[in-house]
Amino acid sequence: MTSYEELLSRGIKKVPKGIQSKERFEIPLTKGYVEKTKTIITNFMDIVEKLRREPKQLLKYLQRELAAPGFIDKRKLIIGRKISSHIINEKIKKYANDFVICKDCNKPDTKLIRENRILLLKCQACGAKHPVKARL
Repeated sequence: MTSYEELLSRGIKKVPKGIQSKERFEIPLTKGYVEKTKTIITNFMDIVEKLRREPKQLLKYLQRELAAPGFIDKRKLIIGRKISSHIINEKIKKYANDFVICKDCNKPDTKLIRENRILLLKCQACGAKHPVKARL
């Protein structure tokens, strides 16, 4: 029979790297300013990196939800109208709930995969798969 320590060390070696984070998942609040008729979010790429999604995907979602044109300029997002940061933060939180956070274990360790024309949210922590109900 193998000892508890041997079994434990073998189990720890099999756990994928990057999922063991101990900190709580928190979506950064937007930082930016309004310039004439445009809203500029200066920390857009930081938000995208925290969510672990493609910048164009979040941009497309925000354009649809805010009904405003926008584009990415280096690390900034420029939206073609004046919008309150409170509204933008709400939309990003909704995006995270729909496209990032697992419905079973509430962890952000997920990937978007497509199976038979259906967009699925696959959790790397618990292995659950859920269809994404929102559209991109």
